[in-house]
Amino acid sequence: MRKLVLSMLLICSFPNTIASADEITEPEIISEAAVLSDSESGAILYKKNAEEKMFPASLTKIATAIYAIENGDLSEIVTISKDAMEVDGTRVYLEEGEEVPLKKLVQGMLINSGNDAAWAIAEHLDQNMDNYSENLNSYLKEKVHLENTHFVNPHGLHDENHYTTAADLAKLTNYALKNETFKEIFGTKELKWSGKSWETTIFTHHQMLKGEVPFKGVTGGKTGFVNEAKQTLATTAENESIKLTAIVLKADFKRDIYKDTKNLFNFGFRNYETSALSSTEVFPAEGKTFTTGGKNVPITLPKGSYNENVTSTGKLIIEDDNGKVIQTLQLVEDKEDEVVSSRLQQEEEPRKETTGYYGKIGLTLFLFAVFILFLRKNLKARARRRRRV
Repeated sequence: MRKLVLSMLLICSFPNTIASADEITEPEIISEAAVLSDSESGAILYKKNAEEKMFPASLTKIATAIYAIENGDLSEIVTISKDAMEVDGTRVYLEEGEEVPLKKLVQGMLINSGNDAAWAIAEHLDQNMDNYSENLNSYLKEKVHLENTHFVNPHGLHDENHYTTAADLAKLTNYALKNETFKEIFGTKELKWSGKSWETTIFTHHQMLKGEVPFKGVTGGKTGFVNEAKQTLATTAENESIKLTAIVLKADFKRDIYKDTKNLFNFGFRNYETSALSSTEVFPAEGKTFTTGGKNVPITLPKGSYNENVTSTGKLIIEDDNGKVIQTLQLVEDKEDEVVSSRLQQEEEPRKETTGYYGKIGLTLFLFAVFILFLRKNLKARARRRRRV
C-alpha cells in the first residue's frame, strides 16, 4: 500500500521521514501575487502575497458563473435589458429584448468574457446589482468559505470595493471545478454563437487553453484585465499524478502572466502528487485514534521525501524536507474503541441472573428433593425384595 499508510505504525511516536530527495526550489514569479494549489485537496503548494487585497478584473466571472449554476435554472430564458446591452468592456453583443437561455449567457461570459452576459445573469437572478452583490457575497462566504472577498458587480470592472485575494480565488476556482457544468464551460476553447445581432464562433481569450502559448495538460482558464488590476489569470492543468490550479494577479504584461503560470505548473508537476486517505484508515496519536470521518479524502504529498505527524487534537500535518507545511487536515476522533472497551468491561463482570441468589437455592433444593425421592424409591424396592425372601 502507499507509503503514507505504512508510516502509520510509527506516527504516534515520532514524525516519519521517507527517503531523501533534492531540495525543492520554488519558482521566481513576476506577478505581484500568485498561488498554486492542488485542485482536489486544496493544498497550497506555492504562494506570493496570497492574502493581499487585490483587484481580480474578469476573474470575478468565475464567481458569477458558479453562483448562477448553483442558484439558477440554466434552461430558463433571460430577457436582455437595456442596462445589460450598454455595459462597458468586452461583450457578446446582446440586444435589448433578446431572449437567451441562462446557460448560454454563462458560456458567453466565461468563454468570451462578455460583460453584457454577466450583467444579464445578475439581473435575472437578483433583479438589481445591490441585491446581487449582497446575495453573491453571502454565498461566497457561507458556501465557498471565502473570508477576504467582496464583489459589487458580476463582471469585474473596477470598483474600490470590489476585491479579493489570490488565495480566495484559488479556493473559489477549486470549489467551482467540483461542478461538472462549470468545469466543462471553463475548459471550452470555442463555441458557435447565434445571437440576434450576429452569428459567429466565440473563442476563449486564454492563450494557454487555446494553444497559442503551448503547455501540455491545460484543462481550463479565465483571463482578466482592467488598468487598476493589470493582467490577471486563472488556469487549471493536470498530469497523471496531480491536478493544479494557478492564480496570478497584477502583472504588467500578458507574457508575464503566462510565463509565471508555466513556471508554477512545472514546479507543481515536478515536486508533488495527489494521494488519498481511505475512509477505513486509522491514525493513532497519544493514546487516541483518529479517522477521516468515513470519507475518502484527497491529500497532497511531496514526491520522494516528506515528514508527517498527527497531533493530540487530530491534525494530520504533512511537511516537506525543508519544514514547509504542505497540508494540514483535521481528522475526526474515533470513539468506537471506547464503546468496544466499555462493552468488553461489561461482559467481563459477573452476569446477574434474573432469579438471583434465591433462585439458585431453589434450583439446588429441587435437585436435592429429586435425589431424596429417588433414594426413597430405591430403599422401598430393596425392602420389598427382603420381604419376599
